[in-house]
Amino acid sequence: MKILILGGTKDSTNIIEHVKRNYDSYILTTTTTEYGARLARQSGSDDVIARPLPKDELINIIKREDIDILVDATHPFASHITQTSTSIAKELEMPYIRFERPTTNLEEVDTSHIHYADSFDEAGKLIESEFSEGNVLHFAGANTMEDVLKHVSVDRFYPRILKVESSIEKCEKLGIDPSHIIAMKGAASLEENIELIEKYDAGVMITKESGEVGGVIEKINAANQKDIAVVMIQRPKIDDLDKDDIVSNLDELDIKLQNLF
Repeated sequence: MKILILGGTKDSTNIIEHVKRNYDSYILTTTTTEYGARLARQSGSDDVIARPLPKDELINIIKREDIDILVDATHPFASHITQTSTSIAKELEMPYIRFERPTTNLEEVDTSHIHYADSFDEAGKLIESEFSEGNVLHFAGANTMEDVLKHVSVDRFYPRILKVESSIEKCEKLGIDPSHIIAMKGAASLEENIELIEKYDAGVMITKESGEVGGVIEKINAANQKDIAVVMIQRPKIDDLDKDDIVSNLDELDIKLQNLF
């Protein structure tokens, strides 16, 4: 089978490894960064495209490469590409799977420090009005900084980003001092999060509800221990996404693949 994976996440590399190990397959993975592309190649993807792709180009690739199935394993907050991929699958009448990591199970977690927001603009306004003490740790990626900084002073803003050129350039464009940039790879441990809170004298942390893979529980527990607020952005809802197309683990993915092929 020939599979196009929309990747760039830990979920997507897990899928690549699993599919290559268990199926006779050719995998083409798309990512938006060279870093994501490198991880996809290391995981076994046969080919990789490392740049954002508009809808028309994705359709052309699917047709040219004679792709059998489209797997969307992008981040839960990459709502635009999920909307686009569902549209493409319907237009081409091709099999489609959305791999969506489960929401974070907070039943055993103290949630008293969490304040929810529906957007980063809303998060910035909330911090401006409610959390004026201490610095702001932004654990939500480089692409979301600008909306927060409409309301929060850049002087108290400390983003944790991937150390890649595009993210560094975004920081420079927004006037973020290099000493404020926290360049890290992968999800941070509880101890690392506590260390960052202490080092940067943080009074509030911004994070996405990105699931346990994204280290959300470790962030919350660190904030609880240091008695600081967590502003959590809730996942966007995709109206056109059919719940029957969604899988949330590799066993469910196997059932879909075996039914299709």
